[in-house]
Amino acid sequence: MRILVTGAGGFIGSHLAEELVRQGHTVRAFIHYNSRNNWGWLEESEFKDDIEVYTGDIRDYDSVKASLEGREAVYHLAALIGIPYSYVSPIAYIKTNIEGTYNICQAAREQGVARVVHTSTSEVYGTARYVPIDENHPLQAQSPYAASKIGADQLAWSFYRSFALPVTIVRPFNTYGPRQSARAVIPTIITQLLNGQEEIKLGNLTPTRDFNFVKDTVSGFITAGLSPHTVGEVVNIGSGREISIGDLVNLLEKLTGVKVKTRADAERYRPEASEVERLCCDNRKANQLAGWQPKVSLREGLAMTIEWFKNRLELYKTGQYNI
Repeated sequence: MRILVTGAGGFIGSHLAEELVRQGHTVRAFIHYNSRNNWGWLEESEFKDDIEVYTGDIRDYDSVKASLEGREAVYHLAALIGIPYSYVSPIAYIKTNIEGTYNICQAAREQGVARVVHTSTSEVYGTARYVPIDENHPLQAQSPYAASKIGADQLAWSFYRSFALPVTIVRPFNTYGPRQSARAVIPTIITQLLNGQEEIKLGNLTPTRDFNFVKDTVSGFITAGLSPHTVGEVVNIGSGREISIGDLVNLLEKLTGVKVKTRADAERYRPEASEVERLCCDNRKANQLAGWQPKVSLREGLAMTIEWFKNRLELYKTGQYNI
């Protein structure tokens, strides 16, 4: 298929664009315009010459519509995703995540795109009321980021209901792996461990998360996103297992062979009522509708992630907290 991937220079987006090329699709990558013409993680991709790059702004309808010309499908990943920064500038998340999703849906409708795969997040569920969390779990906005994603999800859903736009909402839980930003907890821990620090700074250690290796997330995007059975559906993509942040630190210590002390850093804590205490994915729907299931264990995925970070530690400012 002729596919557009928005947010293709980012963590998941770059892996997705590469895998789509591997599978024989023709990929156009929507990259946020910048004066340096930097393509993010696609700069070092082995498929750099096989991907058509389009630079624009997801908040700009004209550039979004032009990028969709001749495309049969779109994977919409472009978004602001850092939860801490959403406390600083909620309006930025409204403009990027909600208005950006409107631009994609409206342009796809006008351009006659045959499939729109919209990216959600497990954060829309908030603290689990029951586990594992299935797609019928209530939506609870515990941060401005989560609120913006709920708004974007509902907007995409409304285009399916109102205009028969062929939308699938893919809802990944916490993805990790090579290329992830230092804003995420696993790179935060790994980079501090590998940097030789005797004490690492972290936020709340008690919440649990469902971590899914990026290759599994990407396979979920492709399998569930393009399945004929998932049009008009919300589909969770996650491992089905949970681990507390404290236990995650212990596991990463064992895998790196580095023992450290942890120190609570108040700057890294969410506001009390905003903390999502528990997330664990029910991924049965993805399996039932599209035959998807994760393949990489947490230990295997973390080991591969550690090896990647060992060779690129200089790219990360381990002594600073990046919101």
